[in-house]
Amino acid sequence: MPSIDHLLARGVPLMPRPLVRRFAAPYIAGETLADAVETSRELNAAGKRVTVDVLGEEIAAIGDAHAIRDAYLAVLDAIRDHGLDGDVSVKPTALGLIIDRAACRELIAGIATAAAERGTTVEIDMEDSSTTDDILAVYRELRAAGHENVGIVLQAMLRRTPADIASLAGLGPRVRICKGIYVEPAPVALQGFDEVRAAWVAALEQLIAMGAYPAIATHDAYLVEQARQRVAAAELAPDRYEFQMLLGVRPGLGDQLVRDGHPVRVYVPFGSRWYEYSVRRLRENPSLARSVARGTLARLVGRD
Repeated sequence: MPSIDHLLARGVPLMPRPLVRRFAAPYIAGETLADAVETSRELNAAGKRVTVDVLGEEIAAIGDAHAIRDAYLAVLDAIRDHGLDGDVSVKPTALGLIIDRAACRELIAGIATAAAERGTTVEIDMEDSSTTDDILAVYRELRAAGHENVGIVLQAMLRRTPADIASLAGLGPRVRICKGIYVEPAPVALQGFDEVRAAWVAALEQLIAMGAYPAIATHDAYLVEQARQRVAAAELAPDRYEFQMLLGVRPGLGDQLVRDGHPVRVYVPFGSRWYEYSVRRLRENPSLARSVARGTLARLVGRD
């Protein structure tokens, strides 16, 4: 029988858009680039770096991917013009991965070239497991073409991740390691809470041991402490790692990390596709749906 979390998550698309917008507000910078710039300024002032994401994925035509590429070029111009401490994160499916992998690679290459000219980096997001091989192939092809400023995301919950990390050893990669939020079958992904935690710690240890730049993406206080211990044991300098967090999620934990001298980067999504992003994140993370429902109810009855 489905849990209450899963039932809430399934019901998200039935919610009125204004209600979804209300609970999504803390987690999205806004609909415009100006909104993302203002949010990024505030985060920079709090000692946090940013990675800006233009919302949109699984486009229907390659022309849509070109429009998203252009939006990223505008973001990079804004990062330069406003002196922001930030980079960009791109979703391969939003840049045509499923339609034309080669075209997707060239679009990301154009973004990476523009980022390099502005002294910053590009992070290639990981999506569901059906796209993992193609995303890693695009990443390797970009690195082979000389794009040293491109990083990749790996998900600790996938059973293949230790082998994927090992396969990148010669690249000195920049890798965002996260638990993973996609609902995947047991043959593909670990299912237990504790085993996913253990896999995440093991992946971080593997990245540190091979000299990668680990982007430590978690809001789990236990994993944050595990990461702090391993960063200290490896004597990593602040320019050799960073913590990463989502906008609006446990900002106090990020503040504490900054106070303790750790580099912190916050994921800042913006754009007109906020509704699709919000629905996807809630459907893929049923426990978040429960938390949001509780918080929304509290606000509606005046207890927030």
